[in-house]
Amino acid sequence: MGTVSIIVIITIAIALAFDVINGFHDAANSIATVVSTRVLKPQVAVLWAAFFNFVAMFIFSPKVADTVSKIVHIKADDPSYVYVILSGLIGAVLWDLLTWWWGLPTSSSHALIGGFAGAGVAHAGWGALRWDKLGDIVKFIFIAPGLGFGLGFMLMLAVYWTFRRWRPAKVDRRFRKAQLFSAALYSIGHGGNDAQKTMGIIMAVLFAGGILPAETKLSLFNSKTSWIVLSCNAAMGLGTAFGGWRIVRTMGMKLTKLKPVGGFCAETAGAITLFMATHLGIPVSTTHTITGSIVGVGSATTKVSAVKWGIAGRIVWAWLFTIPAAAIVSALCYYASAHFAHLH
Repeated sequence: MGTVSIIVIITIAIALAFDVINGFHDAANSIATVVSTRVLKPQVAVLWAAFFNFVAMFIFSPKVADTVSKIVHIKADDPSYVYVILSGLIGAVLWDLLTWWWGLPTSSSHALIGGFAGAGVAHAGWGALRWDKLGDIVKFIFIAPGLGFGLGFMLMLAVYWTFRRWRPAKVDRRFRKAQLFSAALYSIGHGGNDAQKTMGIIMAVLFAGGILPAETKLSLFNSKTSWIVLSCNAAMGLGTAFGGWRIVRTMGMKLTKLKPVGGFCAETAGAITLFMATHLGIPVSTTHTITGSIVGVGSATTKVSAVKWGIAGRIVWAWLFTIPAAAIVSALCYYASAHFAHLH
């Protein structure tokens, strides 16, 4: 087995490990509201989310994976690009683990995208990037949480108006059950968008290593690529089952206080946003999306001052910093690997 093949295998292994990390890093996004409203215990909630993360592969076509695989111009059968992808992954994993330890709900997705882009620039300069793909991703850094905020706000107002004559205890009972459905929807959206990002990275490294022809289409029903879809969704579900309690506390407990009706609206707003983005093939941050939805619901149900804007501001700064930070870490990883592999 040649050196390139070994590096391809290592890269795929790290990509699946990243998916596991992504799962427990982003478990908070799927279960924060259902835990904070005490509809489910954390241990049960993560298993509920993990199951629906996995089944997402039967619902969405892999458009997001196609976008991610084309962020950097990959020259087919060029071993140097295998090192680019490996370095991007290592940088993303390092950044993800660091922010997980800090308890910051940063975006695993943007860490991966920033890492891949940073390693690509380190290898071939700014011309290596597909600016059309990156442009859509950057725009949705603002669109996804904004849409989540707007939908969460409007859904909450609509629910309040519809059930204004009901006794609060009855509304609470109904929406405690409804929140199981909304949490499942959000977990499907999470699995559908996030698992596909790693699929795109694996496809890119297989192209670069000359193992798959560049025209190969990713599909659950293609015998050459079905293992990619299955393994990425399984890794995502496994990671979610482990959970990420540090970030659950920040998202579900500290940002604003939610009742079951608010949790239902936040999860539904987030799910709608993720379903739309995944259909369009745009990799978005599930963290950004659910944060915007929670703040939107919180703004509709309480005084604006009840939302803890200091914590929200800290989260936003972490969002903005993720892509360049992961890009820098990955570029350094690439320079180190290029030195040892004598690529330059």
